[in-house]
Amino acid sequence: MQNKKALLDTILSNIGIRALNEMQVSAMEAYSNHQNIILLSATGSGKTLAFLLPIVPLLQTANNNTKALIIVPSRELALQIEQVFKSLGLNLKVTCCYGGHKREIEENNLIQAPALIIGTPGRLADHIRRGNIKTATIETLVLDEFDKSLELGFQEEMSFIIGSLPAVQKRILTSATSLEVIPDFVGLQEPVKLDFLADSEEADSKLEVKVLLSDEKDKVDALFRLICMLGNRSTIVFCNHRESVERSSTLLKEKDIHNVFYHGAMEQRERDAALCKFRNGTSNILVTTDLAARGLDIAHIRYIIHYHLPMSEDVFTHRNGRTARMDASGTAILIIGPGEKIPEYIPANTEQITLPETITLPDKPSWTTLFIAAGKKDKINKIDIVGFLTNKGKLKKEDIGLIEVKDFFSFVGVRKIKVNSMLHLIKDEKIKNKKVKIAVAK
Repeated sequence: MQNKKALLDTILSNIGIRALNEMQVSAMEAYSNHQNIILLSATGSGKTLAFLLPIVPLLQTANNNTKALIIVPSRELALQIEQVFKSLGLNLKVTCCYGGHKREIEENNLIQAPALIIGTPGRLADHIRRGNIKTATIETLVLDEFDKSLELGFQEEMSFIIGSLPAVQKRILTSATSLEVIPDFVGLQEPVKLDFLADSEEADSKLEVKVLLSDEKDKVDALFRLICMLGNRSTIVFCNHRESVERSSTLLKEKDIHNVFYHGAMEQRERDAALCKFRNGTSNILVTTDLAARGLDIAHIRYIIHYHLPMSEDVFTHRNGRTARMDASGTAILIIGPGEKIPEYIPANTEQITLPETITLPDKPSWTTLFIAAGKKDKINKIDIVGFLTNKGKLKKEDIGLIEVKDFFSFVGVRKIKVNSMLHLIKDEKIKNKKVKIAVAK
């Protein structure tokens, strides 16, 4: 086994980072010297690495035992952490457990215990009750976005899970917002608190906040005109209810604004398709609930539009955390309707947007997303897909965009002007000797 410094150097090389930031260094030192840690740091500051890196030496001693458990409030956050962990290049087994994923797949993955398990409270509790997760060897517990995962709706399952971990020695709680009272069942005794939120003022300076006043209670026309003004830039529109998400998305489409919507009542494949289309540029507008306020690490989001006012300042913080990440800048815009008040946490001198009288529709996206009915469980990977589309579909590599391979299906971004000819060329072809359905993703 490599010594810790050599191991860290190898990991940083694998993920293309030259050095850790101050917060990440502090988290590693605290893990070495303390049993319980609360880490508060702004969204996009690198908290995932801050809690993954310290536990790597522990995971390397796993020997077919689970050594660490990470609990998160959403499946998107679970998948995001899994992706970061795999990018470290450690060749250690990790399993993700979350609702909407086939339990049978997770059960098979848990037969040989992974070094690390990441999951949501409901699904983790289910596996523990069924005896699929062996808890006796778990020594480190991480609660990411702990302010959300310890809310009332999660507490019964969280209490059960934590109460089922007899060997936990270290606890790490992380978030971009604090929680005044941490329940006793977490077992957090004399924690060291690393508060880097005060240091986020520089990051906040990269985030502009603006206000748009709407003349009408139904603010969709103001939203439409605002999007036209902003142009074809990556934008997330936040609504407070699922019904509002779908209604707003539909009304925008009727006005010829291409967009995708995303909320918790959608089937997993629909959610995956929506996010993939947004990531790969098939759609530059994502209309969503606060489900997307945590766990989505999508690069280059330029605008956050608060179509409905956030329920609290914490929600405002997490929504805005999708933009102005790392060294990028971004703008958050609150649409204020008649009878609505600008929240108290918004400065009185915040700039008000004046919409132009002449409306010009944004350019249409130049990418389309393909659905491929095969994935990891069919032994299909990104290299297979690129090879198939270049050899059989006669695409150049620059015509192929983001590829996401799931368990049983995949999504691929393809330059829109190439799609029809490519589909014609591949209609009778096979991937790895299998005839697979390939079509434009719905």
